[in-house]
Amino acid sequence: MIRIMIGIIIALCSPLFAHAEACTRDGLQSAVDSYLAAQKSGDPGMIRLSKNVRYTENFKTVPVGQGILNESLPIAFVRSFLDIDNCRTFSEVIVTEPEYPYVLGVRLTVKKGVISEIESIVTRQGDWKFDADNYFKYSSAENWHVLAINERSSRQELIDAANAYFDQFTYENIKVPWGIPCARLEGGEYTGDGPRATCKVGIPFDPIEVVDRTYVVDVDMGMVNIFSRFGKTKAGSRFGETSGLPDSHTIRVVKGKIRYIHTITSVGE
Repeated sequence: MIRIMIGIIIALCSPLFAHAEACTRDGLQSAVDSYLAAQKSGDPGMIRLSKNVRYTENFKTVPVGQGILNESLPIAFVRSFLDIDNCRTFSEVIVTEPEYPYVLGVRLTVKKGVISEIESIVTRQGDWKFDADNYFKYSSAENWHVLAINERSSRQELIDAANAYFDQFTYENIKVPWGIPCARLEGGEYTGDGPRATCKVGIPFDPIEVVDRTYVVDVDMGMVNIFSRFGKTKAGSRFGETSGLPDSHTIRVVKGKIRYIHTITSVGE
């Protein structure tokens, strides 16, 4: 019995088992910092990438040496979130340079201390309601502080809130946990401001579908980010048959209620 216990202890302390542990916030933040340094310089070589790294822009696989990661971007503002359960991050990156404005949604997946995947939604002039100056103005003014324990929701509650928000575009009478105030930043258009602002305004029921949803969740920040194809429709709809647009929604939930929604959507496929 003693030998068995010793064997278990040795296994738990081995490097192989250590890789199975959840990531730390410090470790994930270090990965984000390396990505941001590389994006500012336009040098992907500054990031510790796995040999088989997967890099996508608007859901299309792109060689690392050919993507926007090779552009030196003067980042005006960034806000990042850390998912310690799934070893993933999400960063909202805003570039207000007049000649090449961008708003990016960037996800990193970290495995064994290196970045194994970079996923990005890249929006620029001509994309849905795009206005980088407004996005910077409104996003940078918001207070996304770390939530107190009694303000937080569980991981599943955050995902459920996001799914309820998306399901309202497809099904009538969906109950969404709206909060007041609530502000929605959509491409650059700010649809809520003031103490009684609501995010319910201006949401049509068409219906459309939001498919291929994947999630990054930061419980400490009350944040869930969803990458999806937004606006999938069937052949019989008034839009005809469409596959949906590459989309990022970042939703902030405080005490079980939605307070902020940030969206970026690429229409330039």
